[in-house]
Amino acid sequence: QVQLVESGGGLVQPGGSLRLSCEASGSIDQINDMGWYRQAPRKQRELVAVITRGARTNYADSVKGRFTISRDNVKNTVYLQMNDLIPEDTGEYYCNAEGSYAQDGMILFGMEFWGRGTLVTVSS
Repeated sequence: QVQLVESGGGLVQPGGSLRLSCEASGSIDQINDMGWYRQAPRKQRELVAVITRGARTNYADSVKGRFTISRDNVKNTVYLQMNDLIPEDTGEYYCNAEGSYAQDGMILFGMEFWGRGTLVTVSS
């Protein structure tokens, strides 16, 4: 199967920065859209940013101007540069990807993959 592994989370003070990475591996045929979601304690998961294979991007209003999503299609990796962090950014950040993968000699399209998350805590 396809696996997504996030890294880069941690504890940071307000105003600080973090850079999250997520690398996809496994029986990948092609990854199309990739994105980052986050979930604060006792809250629903929300979309933070998304990037297409052609590098078009979209951001949640709450992070626009502070976060930058990017990707490396050769490495099947998506990044999230997080600047000017505020306590409201605290949460578990999950990597998401949509694409196709190989299984039983077939290519399956329109599949969705998720990482297990990396924790970001913004606190003084």
